[in-house]
Amino acid sequence: MKKIFILTGEPSGDKLASEVISEIKKKRSDLEYLSVGGTYLEKLGIKTIYDQKDITYIAFTDVILNFLKIKRKINETVKEILKFDPDILFSIDSPDFTLRVSKLVKSKNSKIKTIHFIAPKVWAWREGRVKKMKKFLDHILLLFKFEKNYFDKEKLNNTFVGHPLLDKHKDDNIKIDGLLDKKNIISIFPGSRDSELKHHLPILINFVKKMNEKDSRYNFIFHATNKNKEILIDFITKEKIQNLEIINDDKIKNAVLKKSIFAVVKSGTVSLEVCKLNIPSIIIYKMNYINFYLAKFLLNIKFVNMINIINNKEIIPELIQSECNSEEILKSVYYLLKKPNLIAKQKKEIKSTIKNLTSPTSSSEEASKIILSYIS
Repeated sequence: MKKIFILTGEPSGDKLASEVISEIKKKRSDLEYLSVGGTYLEKLGIKTIYDQKDITYIAFTDVILNFLKIKRKINETVKEILKFDPDILFSIDSPDFTLRVSKLVKSKNSKIKTIHFIAPKVWAWREGRVKKMKKFLDHILLLFKFEKNYFDKEKLNNTFVGHPLLDKHKDDNIKIDGLLDKKNIISIFPGSRDSELKHHLPILINFVKKMNEKDSRYNFIFHATNKNKEILIDFITKEKIQNLEIINDDKIKNAVLKKSIFAVVKSGTVSLEVCKLNIPSIIIYKMNYINFYLAKFLLNIKFVNMINIINNKEIIPELIQSECNSEEILKSVYYLLKKPNLIAKQKKEIKSTIKNLTSPTSSSEEASKIILSYIS
């Protein structure tokens, strides 16, 4: 029986992997799986060798502080993969962990085919990594078309599969009594990590207060996750702001976002969800000074938002670090809301960019085709 080992490093990778494996299961029922995964892969009946939480480290400082623990987990993972002896090692994102594992596995058993989904951002920093990756990766799956140039140059097999957030899905006809009757909704995405909430929530609450003082016609809805909903509720309830609500159900969030006239979005993949629905927005982000200066030193990009990076210009305004404050957010949001011609221009440029990022079918479908071609 042919075998696939699925290697993830955090919940987003677990979800993405489950979508790809679901497509594979539709086509082949004779495959055996084992993983480092989470709840999404477990729902597919795929066993994980340990709790994914053991290796979920996010920020630069987290990786440094947990280096020895990560190293032990890498060695343990390599040992279990070699014992399982898969035909394919399918790794997803989290390159600091997954690619280190893939490299060691390949050095010990070159017959195992290594396929990685979501290329490291070599266009942002450390482009030289591609030379190293081609020595142990058989194929890399790309979210963006422009990434192909970096891997073609080093003759590393690669395929553009598209971004999963941009896949076409059937619209859910959801009725939410009262919530969608609200006018002038401004959706706010403060982030999902504790560090993001710590930096963003006070700023965003002050922005809402200032906006209400300037113009009280707007309604504000904070988009939470199941994990951080209680933190948002505790923080926001104390403020007693009448035109502010919190939602965390994904389907409801999508319906509310579609009804929104504007969005204030923390930098990250969630901004693509906003762009997919062509909602005008601004991008914000603030982090601790150590991580900020490390990022500034290491990264060779002018922008943080993908739409801006692809176009090499600021289509969506970015308020980062010192500019991420309530006064600047107020100025940017209010200015754009009063300039429909600028909003129309932003929406037009976003729509054109998104069109070129969309997969022919779906990212999981395209990824499944590549993986199965190696099984055959």
